[in-house]
Amino acid sequence: MATATGFKDYYATLGVPPGAPQKDIRSAYRKLARQHHPDVNPGDSGAEARFKEINEAHEVLSDAEKRAQYDEMRERWQRGERWQPAGAGGGGSAGGGGAAGAGYSTMSAEDLEDLFGNSSPFSDFFNDFFARGTGAAGGAASGTRTRTRTRAQRGEDVEAETEIGLDEAYSGTTRTVEFGDGRRIEVRIPPGIRDGARVRAAGQGGAGRGEGASGDLYVRVRIRPHPRFRRDGDDLTTRVEVPLDVALLGGEVPVPTLRGTTAQLRIPPGTQNGARLRLRGLGMPRLRGGGNGDLIAEVDVRLPSRITPELQRLAEGLRGQRETANA
Repeated sequence: MATATGFKDYYATLGVPPGAPQKDIRSAYRKLARQHHPDVNPGDSGAEARFKEINEAHEVLSDAEKRAQYDEMRERWQRGERWQPAGAGGGGSAGGGGAAGAGYSTMSAEDLEDLFGNSSPFSDFFNDFFARGTGAAGGAASGTRTRTRTRAQRGEDVEAETEIGLDEAYSGTTRTVEFGDGRRIEVRIPPGIRDGARVRAAGQGGAGRGEGASGDLYVRVRIRPHPRFRRDGDDLTTRVEVPLDVALLGGEVPVPTLRGTTAQLRIPPGTQNGARLRLRGLGMPRLRGGGNGDLIAEVDVRLPSRITPELQRLAEGLRGQRETANA
């Protein structure tokens, strides 16, 4: 934030009070840098200018020596005293050579020029006060000690794969992903996950560079086939054995569910082999929208394994009725 006199209030730029601890300054910088980074705002010159101001303010306030010199000069400016940048000659305490000697950049000028081309990555105020002066304490600008931090870059996203059972996909589960560096990340897999879907663990991927945020971890989920249930979207299908007499006369048969319970399936009289009967709400949980799909029972009519004389008479009577009906 610049004033009419050219003075920049770096505390106001970052939105922190003058006495803010370093952790608050760092937190404010990271939040604002992510918000106004040119990669996030392509073609937005206002965001580009704001990003420069944020980096400049952090460059000064994150370094104890620079911050002390800036605070002294800021107090003089608030009292209405004349402040003088080092490059203007004369060199008061606010413009002494020590300012040129202090400095640990969050991003180097070269790094910033990668973003902004050949335009200056810092304002004239910064350059006059911290870079160009020789100051009364002596020492040319060549005596400046600079440590360059890596340009802030987001870490890489990482992808892993895991396998779960259909019952785990029904109820939800967790899996632990192990990295080569010894890290172990527990990832929650939600109920209703589908085969091939990815679960995102934000910030658990590759480490960022400089002040950059970590990447994300994506775990692709594979679901093993189940011996009893087949899945079709949110619906489940299973075969149900139905005795011949129940198929003929109607009744109920038990049907196992994936949740581990047993449901009673109503069989209408005259149900044909292969018929598909639906049990509402006993399928897979819907990942989005709530509720469950349906459980579809495929009827497998079972004939008696032993034909008694009585059954034979009944069967012959049925055959006679069929032949008469078809005559």
